[in-house]
Amino acid sequence: MPNKMRNVYAPHIDFEFLAGIIPSNPKAQPCNIDGLFQRKDKFLVMEWKRPNENMNLGQKILLEALSEQNNFTVVLIEGHSQDGEREIGDISVLKNKAFKLHGNGEKFLVKFMQRFYSYADKIGRATP
Repeated sequence: MPNKMRNVYAPHIDFEFLAGIIPSNPKAQPCNIDGLFQRKDKFLVMEWKRPNENMNLGQKILLEALSEQNNFTVVLIEGHSQDGEREIGDISVLKNKAFKLHGNGEKFLVKFMQRFYSYADKIGRATP
C-alpha cells in the first residue's frame, strides 16, 4: 500500500522550550499522541512505541488520565509506521493503569478499529 501521509518528513515537535513555564510544576509540558481516532463522542487514542522503547512518566500519566474517561479508549501499539515501512506487533489496551494485551499484527489492529467504530456508532452522541 503506498504511503499516504501528507508529509512523511514532518518532524516531531520539541516542547522542551515550554519546560518551566508553570512555576509550581516546572516539568509540566505538552506531549504528543501518535494517533487519535474519533466517532461521535468516543475517542481511540493510539500510542506507538518501538520494541523496548520506554514511555516517559508524563506521557504515561496523560494516557492513564485519558483511559479513565468513559469516552476514551487508549491503546499501545508496539511497532512503527514510517518511511513507507510498517511493523505492527502487540496491541494492548490501557485499563486500571495497566496495559493488557489484546492481540497483535496489522489485521488485528484493523479489526480492533472497526469494532471501535461500530461500538461508537451504536452508542451514538450523548444528548445535552
